[in-house]
Amino acid sequence: MPYFVLDDGKTQRLDSVSRFTQYRAAPWFMRTLTADWRPEPDKAGEVYWSPVYFDLNTKRAILTLASPMFDPDGRLLGMATTAWGADQVIELVSRINVTEHSFAFLNDRNNRNLSSLSQGEDTRREQAIIDAVLSLNLGDTLSSPLTGTDNPPEELTTRRLTIDGDDYELYFAATMAGMVYGAGVPVSEINAVLLPMERTNRNILAGTVAAMLLLSLYLLYRIAQLIRELQASYTDQMTGLPNRVRLLRDLQATAQASLLIVNLDRFKEINSLFGSVCGDQVLLAVTSRLKNLRRKISPARLDVYRLPGDEFAILMPQLAPEEIEDIACQVRDSVTREQIYWQQQPVTVDISIGMAIRPGRAPEEAPDQLVSQAKIAVLQAREQSRHYLLYDPAVGVEENYESNLHWANRLKAAIEHDWLVPWFQPIYDNHHERVNKYECLVRMVEPDGRVANAGQFIEIAGRLRLNGKIAGMMIDKCFAWFRDRDEAFSINLSYGDIAESETLAHVLDALEQTGIGDRVIFEILESDGIENYAEIRSFIDRVKAYGCRIAIDDFGTGYSNFAHLLSLNVDFIKIDGSLIRHLDTDRTAYLVTSGIVQFARSLEIQTVAEFVHSEAVQRCVRELGIDFSQGEYFGLATADPD
Repeated sequence: MPYFVLDDGKTQRLDSVSRFTQYRAAPWFMRTLTADWRPEPDKAGEVYWSPVYFDLNTKRAILTLASPMFDPDGRLLGMATTAWGADQVIELVSRINVTEHSFAFLNDRNNRNLSSLSQGEDTRREQAIIDAVLSLNLGDTLSSPLTGTDNPPEELTTRRLTIDGDDYELYFAATMAGMVYGAGVPVSEINAVLLPMERTNRNILAGTVAAMLLLSLYLLYRIAQLIRELQASYTDQMTGLPNRVRLLRDLQATAQASLLIVNLDRFKEINSLFGSVCGDQVLLAVTSRLKNLRRKISPARLDVYRLPGDEFAILMPQLAPEEIEDIACQVRDSVTREQIYWQQQPVTVDISIGMAIRPGRAPEEAPDQLVSQAKIAVLQAREQSRHYLLYDPAVGVEENYESNLHWANRLKAAIEHDWLVPWFQPIYDNHHERVNKYECLVRMVEPDGRVANAGQFIEIAGRLRLNGKIAGMMIDKCFAWFRDRDEAFSINLSYGDIAESETLAHVLDALEQTGIGDRVIFEILESDGIENYAEIRSFIDRVKAYGCRIAIDDFGTGYSNFAHLLSLNVDFIKIDGSLIRHLDTDRTAYLVTSGIVQFARSLEIQTVAEFVHSEAVQRCVRELGIDFSQGEYFGLATADPD
């Protein structure tokens, strides 16, 4: 039992177990006595109980008891504390001894004995008693086992048992969890002690045993219930893996660590096409594969967690970069080596992995900092078309800062000197077999001949709030270019552009002045984080009055947008290139795309395939009945469509 003594306001322990220098800093103190506890000599010997809590060191749910100790002058000497696990409580209760040769027993709902007897050294005799009790199958004799209630059991059942000529009186009842708990007392000892007042004292004995049993049963039930609730708060309900809360607790208790974030690629498309039941099956299959890998992989300490959405985490001790990269390779191979089948349909699963290493944890470091770093590495891996990537703090801070500053200066100069111009990419009509549309794409063309596409500077433009300025320049130049031509043309607008009143006024003025609205297509990014669909619908209604048409760009990359399409009155769906580029090799991408085409056709919406880069992909596009194709196979964007 830990014992703390006071020495000039500081606390020390008499044995070698404690590492605390002050008893108020010990974890058990806040859980038992609380911060406003003050020594009161008249409460010497009082025991303070904590609620059940999860101990990160022992990985067990426990409760702690603490009792203050005072000297004859009323000065606090220290604290006596003890911690109890559920297994210790069961062991204690199982050794109840009513008389010299009595015994206690605890049988589970499958009629298996969970307790030891208090009969002494004769193990053969004890085993005979256990076998005799089990042969009665006492659970079947109870009329109403207690489950799902917070009240202690009210009925105590008795039964006579004879073992090798010795008679025992059994007292037993059902536990809240459906088990049978009881005690056996030799009839000879009952008669010898209570013969003069047999009937009266037998009732007293039964009441005493019943009170002890009922109290023990209720204590066991409440502890088990609290443990289950505590365990559930740290566990993902679907997969049974520890959840994000548990991961953060484990990271907080670990100074040195390595972390992998495993993110499933195109998981949202699987959910959209096959439904959430299929998505859950994929998550369970990945869970099983990660668990199997954990049993085979080195190091031995490797913990798998389920994070929200389509992410998993793997926590390990601190490893060298080459070691953690080797494990990431094994993880990817384990998850993607074999397809997952759903209703006889193969579902292709791929993953991206971000890795981060923490050599030591600073006191001010947030518990989720390592998680954030690993997630950044996932994004960087995808940007670089890599399967896994190790987070580099230097690259993440210094190079990003320099890059942002460089592009901010170039972008401001481009706007000032009119270096932003439209380039045009052909859109091929698969029915009429000719190019009859162009998509207008912004390019930065500098005096030295360097050409930068929008992907290199559009994010910086958003941070500098220059998107509206760029959109206005593109509207003026594109309308002027196509004013005297016959082809239709499309212009990309973000949700921010549409929500900006100045940009909307610019669009309406251009439509009014040129009169070519019937050849204008506005492309709205489906993955642009739309917050207010009412604004989108208002914009569509106003430009359609001029004959304009609407396309949803990058369709298939966002979240369950089918319902919104029904209310937006769009004319085209542009299927995202992440699906199209793999049509000829990825069965899942083919099935997802087929579902999108069928959905669009049912609503009389035309479809456009983006990133068509080869004849094989175009062949699949034609098979699926997609109306238009766009991509490298038909031509890249150029300054002059002629």
